Amino acid sequence: MKLKTETLNGVTYAALTPEGLPIYIHDDGKEVGFDAAAATAKITTLNSEAKGHRVAKETAEAALKAYEGITDPAAALKALETLANIDAGQLVAAGKVEEIKMAAQKAAEERVAAAQRAAEDTVAKVTTERDTLAKQLDGALIGGAFKGSQFVKDKVAVPPHMLQNTYGGNFRVEEGKLVPYDAAGNKLYSRANPGDVAEFEEAIELLISADPYKDHILKGQAGHGGGAGQGGGGTGSKTITRTELAKLSPTEQMAKVATEGYAVVDG
Repeated sequence: MKLKTETLNGVTYAALTPEGLPIYIHDDGKEVGFDAAAATAKITTLNSEAKGHRVAKETAEAALKAYEGITDPAAALKALETLANIDAGQLVAAGKVEEIKMAAQKAAEERVAAAQRAAEDTVAKVTTERDTLAKQLDGALIGGAFKGSQFVKDKVAVPPHMLQNTYGGNFRVEEGKLVPYDAAGNKLYSRANPGDVAEFEEAIELLISADPYKDHILKGQAGHGGGAGQGGGGTGSKTITRTELAKLSPTEQMAKVATEGYAVVDG
């Protein structure tokens, strides 16, 4: 492409278009007016666009640098998806583990509570059985003392079981030994061995001696108390059934048998 010129009076001038633009002749012979201002503006615009493309390219290259070594983007995306699924599964599994732990803890606490209740029931049952057995043993020990007492056999006019009904509550079994108490709840101490608790023989004698109805209880004393002999007749002349006798107080029972001469019969 070359500038079109014209010679006038021996001077060569550039040929211009009616708009005043210099004319250039292209290789194919076509003549075109060259607009220098428009060309300059266009060049400026292209330079700006080129700079923008360059900055964008550099930014993209910097971003892609973090993914260096990834030759198969599709495979990388698939791997990321798989990893996300695994993470989600782990979260679910973690929740399940915590749920299982809580369930196991609750089950363990329930088993411990059940075992504790069972142990408490067993202790209560054993305690009840122990107390019942202890009461039976104490009753047997106290009853045996009344039945085997020489003083009761020799000096007392009423049957041992009646005597026990009256004074059995005055004896307690403490550390395997009978301990006597008076009507006020105080321990009975021996007169023969001061400082020691009275043995059964001495204790029963002391208890009867302090009883206002002792004359109805001791042999050789019956009939000498107030109102003695009012029943009339000898021993055995009158009878009373065990049922009727059981309705009376222990003292009244002894009075019926020892003082009034009633014979006890079945019924």
